[in-house]
Amino acid sequence: MVSVSIAMDIRLILVALAGYFGGWVDLALSRVFELWQAIPSIYLILTAAAFFPPSLFTIMVIIGLTSWVGIARLTRSQFLQVRAYDYVSAAAGLGYSSPRIMFVHMLPNAIAPILIPAAFGVAGAIMAESGLSFLGIGVPAESITWGSLLAGARSNTSAWWLVVVPGAAIFVTVTMFNLLGDGLRDALDPKMK
Repeated sequence: MVSVSIAMDIRLILVALAGYFGGWVDLALSRVFELWQAIPSIYLILTAAAFFPPSLFTIMVIIGLTSWVGIARLTRSQFLQVRAYDYVSAAAGLGYSSPRIMFVHMLPNAIAPILIPAAFGVAGAIMAESGLSFLGIGVPAESITWGSLLAGARSNTSAWWLVVVPGAAIFVTVTMFNLLGDGLRDALDPKMK
């Protein structure tokens, strides 16, 4: 949840700026999105985890800082679409400030495409943290995570439950968040009704 909230905050601020102002701001931020997306996130996570002291909070922050760009283009296009509506022009005509127009008037009407990837992002963050813990990177040795339990099972092949229980917990949790994302998409998409 921490990593997804960090990613959503970064995404919302940058996408709101790009979608509302347009022009050179949109062009510059779109190039930042493309540049950030060109770098594989697993390399960024591994590099950052090697430089910082091992901590679960550090891993959550690193995952949040590297996963914000995944759905930024879709959110940007939603903000561009909402910007063309009449109530945004009316709010600008009434003299409201740009942050108020972006976050009070535009954001509630563009929230559906933002919430759906958040549920999928939680599942992705769980998988990323489990993978890093399995590799022994990022979390301290004394902290217990599903990935570290799976890593400990490598040395004890006769204890099958050390693999099955954490693996099943990861599977059930990731499946639950994916189903939550599907349910949010079905509930919030007006085209489905």
